[in-house]
Amino acid sequence: MGHAAPATIRANSEILKAFPHRTEDEMVRLTGIKERRHAADDESATDLAVIAVGHALLQAGMTASQIDGVIMATILPDQPVPAAASALAQRLGIPHALAFDLNAACSGWLYALEVGRALILAGTAKNLIVVTAELLSRITNPQDHETAFLFGDGAGAAILTAGAGGHRLHRMGLSGDADQFDSIQRTGGGARMPWPEVAGGNIDHFYLQMNGTSVFKHAVIGFAEQIEQTLARENLKPDDIAWIVPHQANARILNAVSKRVGIPFEKFVMTISKYGNTSAASVSMALGWAAEEGIFNDGDKIIFCSVGAGLTFAGGLLVW
Repeated sequence: MGHAAPATIRANSEILKAFPHRTEDEMVRLTGIKERRHAADDESATDLAVIAVGHALLQAGMTASQIDGVIMATILPDQPVPAAASALAQRLGIPHALAFDLNAACSGWLYALEVGRALILAGTAKNLIVVTAELLSRITNPQDHETAFLFGDGAGAAILTAGAGGHRLHRMGLSGDADQFDSIQRTGGGARMPWPEVAGGNIDHFYLQMNGTSVFKHAVIGFAEQIEQTLARENLKPDDIAWIVPHQANARILNAVSKRVGIPFEKFVMTISKYGNTSAASVSMALGWAAEEGIFNDGDKIIFCSVGAGLTFAGGLLVW
């Protein structure tokens, strides 16, 4: 596995210039975020994905030529057509690999892991790259107090193979709640509203929009249910779990989840303070960071969990 983040750090103090009535202490208390990374103007999501995949291949002791499939999870590819996965396959020098994109918002990487696992078990592929790359800074409204502090940019990747070695990925549980479709959305940029109006009257539709109260409520329940369902599916107890690697949505949300499921917050891998919420990339970035830090031990049972726009839910077990 591997991850990548842009070099440019954007601290809360920069964003607070648009919100003089708010303080840094308040923002950290509400979100757990101190800073986030923003891509440079000439930096693309594919650029970050290439770096993350390079780290993952190095750790796996493999070359790109051994890869026969690329699954990219993202809500904002560099261009709508062709798929970002095809652009990545071209950059990696594996033009004949199967390649497609997947959008399950913040749950995207876990959805992509399960799709990749299924493709390998079916015999469709042998060695897959499951990668995420998000440049949320490009669609975050700097004037919207609900979202301006939350989002950052980054990428993460993992190599999936049916080999006997390596870390063992169990089945992901995937579900959703489309009744909450409106809770997090970007209504502009699709077929219904492809272009901003010349006068800019509909520009807000091209930014991410969020109902914070609704998201908080459903996210706490959704995260907790994914953890509890994984425990039940794998016949495990909370004490059996060494680490939780969650989508980095909001530190307050995850603290509430910890109390709800009875797993100490100290077991939650948290990177939100320095990377912010990077949507589909956040679980992969947190996992990549933790692996580089060497905090996992052989045999550790690790639960992934995520809640994303849609709403989408995902959770499952990795044995280190």
